[in-house]
Amino acid sequence: MTPQSSANTLPKVIFLDAMGTLFDLKSSVGEIYQQYALKYGVKADAQLLNNAFINSFKSAPKLAFTATKQKPIEEQEFDWWKNVVQTTFFQLGLLKQFSDFTDFFREIYTYFATEDPWYVFPDVFPMLQKWKYQKVQLGVISNFDSRLHEVLTVLNLEHFFTTITISSMEGFAKPDQKIFNIALKKHQLIPQQAWHIGDSLIEDYQGAKNVGIRAFWLNRSLSSRKNENQLPNLSSLG
Repeated sequence: MTPQSSANTLPKVIFLDAMGTLFDLKSSVGEIYQQYALKYGVKADAQLLNNAFINSFKSAPKLAFTATKQKPIEEQEFDWWKNVVQTTFFQLGLLKQFSDFTDFFREIYTYFATEDPWYVFPDVFPMLQKWKYQKVQLGVISNFDSRLHEVLTVLNLEHFFTTITISSMEGFAKPDQKIFNIALKKHQLIPQQAWHIGDSLIEDYQGAKNVGIRAFWLNRSLSSRKNENQLPNLSSLG
């Protein structure tokens, strides 16, 4: 079944991933780290920083915690990301050059909760507005942290969504089936009544498909054309 024919019968709810699907960074993580490090007297190559960050991020445990109260979760999120960034600079032998790494990290951690580093993909607002007009419920399922609420708000996106399900707050991260089932339960729906759209083939597409949700892989780069239900953009759903 093609995306176009799938779209002829809309589901009760459409879940979307956040970063890489709704919005993305204007510049690379390495470029941002480089700019902020310079303020603390630390010089680094942006591309090397970016590569080190990717390695550090991939080797970190899942961004999902067992705490149930907001403050402990926020503290764990802060510590999780601090470890990722520390490891990034450690890989390049730069960590000891900071006189106060915690101050540096706190500044960039706060920065990523603002509007400045992000942009919304051009197909997002038209499709969200269309689905809302068609009375389709909308939800976010994201391997993000609680700052996502702030990011969605400053990007004028949060009002579109009935639910926002975040891995760090739910204790499970995609592709774990549990986070999809948690999101479904919030809407009191079964998998066959839902779609999920995201840019990760494993976390989004395969994760949702394993639960029984109709999954769409948002592959904006069109690096592969062999997958079913592959979308070059959200508008291709109609």
